[in-house]
Amino acid sequence: MVKERARILVVGGGYVGMYTALRLQRKLKRELGRGDAEITVVTPDPYMTYQPFLPEAAAGAISPRHVVVPLRRVLDRCRVIIGEATAIDHAGRTATISTLATGEEGTGGRRVAYDELVLAPGSVSRTLPIPGLAEHGIGFKTVEEAIGLRNHVLEQMDIASSTRDPAIRDAALTFVFVGGGYAGVEALGELEDMARYAARYYHNIRPEDMKWILVEASDRILPEVGEEMGRYTVTELRRRNIDVRLETRLESCADRVAVLSDGARFPTRTVVWTAGVKPHPVLAATDLPLNGRGRLKCTAELAVEGTAHAWAAGDAAAVPDVTAREQGRECAPNAQHALRQARVLGDNIAHSLRGEPLETYAHKYAGSVASLGLHKGVAQVYGRKLKGYSAWFMHRTYHLSRVPTFNRKARVAAEWTLAGLFKREIVSLGSLEHPRAEFELAAGGKPSQGPPNNPKGSS
Repeated sequence: MVKERARILVVGGGYVGMYTALRLQRKLKRELGRGDAEITVVTPDPYMTYQPFLPEAAAGAISPRHVVVPLRRVLDRCRVIIGEATAIDHAGRTATISTLATGEEGTGGRRVAYDELVLAPGSVSRTLPIPGLAEHGIGFKTVEEAIGLRNHVLEQMDIASSTRDPAIRDAALTFVFVGGGYAGVEALGELEDMARYAARYYHNIRPEDMKWILVEASDRILPEVGEEMGRYTVTELRRRNIDVRLETRLESCADRVAVLSDGARFPTRTVVWTAGVKPHPVLAATDLPLNGRGRLKCTAELAVEGTAHAWAAGDAAAVPDVTAREQGRECAPNAQHALRQARVLGDNIAHSLRGEPLETYAHKYAGSVASLGLHKGVAQVYGRKLKGYSAWFMHRTYHLSRVPTFNRKARVAAEWTLAGLFKREIVSLGSLEHPRAEFELAAGGKPSQGPPNNPKGSS
């Protein structure tokens, strides 16, 4: 039994937020039933996005609704608030929350009191002051961006097929991806695979007409799978006529021209930015200790260092890696650690409320797998290196086992099975991003260029 009534506030509904709340639901089932504990989850979206499936959703291999998990259904014993935490006063045990309702009411953010705080807001895209990036760049962190990018690529093929201007055609068929990590390489591999397949249905577009360019500032890509597998990936991509440029930076994309640090210039209508992430801005609006990179200083028990009743994990937390040989090494901010940290974090909060000893988070990095398109992939798991079909199959098997809920597992497996029996879908539904445009035009108005007040609207 808990020593006293506990109000637990979970900020964030991603990997750590959802799995921590789910763990707490199970560990504190009796306390929640008696009213001795309550769990509130504050999240900007009513769902958790399983990000490893975003590239396949962009390629049309998985329906976008199966990439997300509805939080209200999974966290049925929690109170879910759709909004953003804008400030946290941990000394006063209050958080300021901005919701859609507070915007309509014009009353400003509402204050939510708590006893235990879990900070798991995740990360946001790390951008640079590159001319034209804000106007023309496309991110790849959300399901909206993934589906928007799919629609965008197919629309560019439609433009290229119908124009008589060779300059417009060349720009439409040039796709620049910035960032050689998981997101960039997997998104590029899946979309190039999809576009090459779609080209067979265009009478005047061949796969070799398209230019796919990967720009990476360091001297290697996919560092998580090791140097040897990284070199293999570069060779594999170049074999598919993908232009991989290492030790190269994007200098500008103004006026729809990608200018690289090696002097190359590519007229393009597509610049996808996947060059890293940074901690969520809400961390800077707290009175909790941060390290030099803006992440919360945490102990191996996932408590915020030197602070009682505050916990963190995932991208927002600098958690010491107790399995590493080097002193001071931290756990990498990736899904592999986040899933396991959430389990320990939920247990430790329950232990703390009951006055029990806390567990230490210890997980030795198992390795990584990456998909490079249909039946293509690379992997390094427990020192074993795999490539091609076997790595791709391992990628699918691993992530199918990790996607939350049996419902989602069954739906994703069914979609993969059907995709193996039937042809790919190559339809662009770009109108979904501006659904009122046709009606506004018919009613005599001027079609809007994007959804109002929607920061996630497609570019």
